[in-house]
Amino acid sequence: MYRFLLTPRWWGINLFVVLAIPFCVFMGTWQLGRFEDRVQSHEQAEKQPDPSTRAAKPLDELLPVDKVTSGRPAVATGTYADQFLVPGRKLDDRQGFYVLNMLRTDSGKALPVVRGWLPGSATGARVPAAPEGEVTVTGDLQASENSRSDGVNARGGLPGGQVGMISAATLVNLVPYDVYDAWVTLPEAEAGGTGGAMKPVPAAAPEGSGLDLKAFQNLGYTGEWFVFAGFVLFMWFRLVRREAEALRDIALGLVPEDPAAAPEGPAAPAPAPEDPASPDRDAAGTPVR
Repeated sequence: MYRFLLTPRWWGINLFVVLAIPFCVFMGTWQLGRFEDRVQSHEQAEKQPDPSTRAAKPLDELLPVDKVTSGRPAVATGTYADQFLVPGRKLDDRQGFYVLNMLRTDSGKALPVVRGWLPGSATGARVPAAPEGEVTVTGDLQASENSRSDGVNARGGLPGGQVGMISAATLVNLVPYDVYDAWVTLPEAEAGGTGGAMKPVPAAAPEGSGLDLKAFQNLGYTGEWFVFAGFVLFMWFRLVRREAEALRDIALGLVPEDPAAAPEGPAAPAPAPEDPASPDRDAAGTPVR
């Protein structure tokens, strides 16, 4: 009864099922692994001491920024140069902007330094000037932002003196010197301008180290792949059962094997011949008008 599974049409169906189910299981397992990695990273981060409480180290010793060095206090010496404002940044549920200064170091590169946050609009804002002369700053190290970072404005079109993303790839186009692929935020507040005292910007957790929305998206994708694998198997069984039942009905004579050979129904009765003697006809049988 199941010899139809060896027909060319069913060979194609069977091949699809054999390939689709392992692929779905593999993708579901991979997504589950991504979720477990994020959970493990989150648990390890909670067990580690707060990076900001660890001893400060020279900037170059902490680069490149990764999950271990992110948030660690970094020390750099240089002179402040260009200043930019970073609009659209929230702090304590209030809208405001960052005050960002480029610290030119002896290496020739500049380190972006977020000196603080002020409320209100960055357009036309008056902010405190950066300290003059050579300074040594100690700030919490952060990786360059990207289009997925919170508060980033990747659309562009900002007024002069403003940037939407704290990134070496963005800043290097605005200044005539090299920029470190990292930035620091000062943990201590500085005196403010018209908006009051600048507030320190807390360091953000490294990307991919917490149970954020992306982690639960991986878990959701895991379920989707496994459900799809089950759906493929269910549909295959359903098609096999339907085909087997159809062949069984044909074998029992319940359904003709060839619909074209089905017996015709009773013939329709032929129309009765008209009576030549009908009132509507003459003696010769010709209709009378």
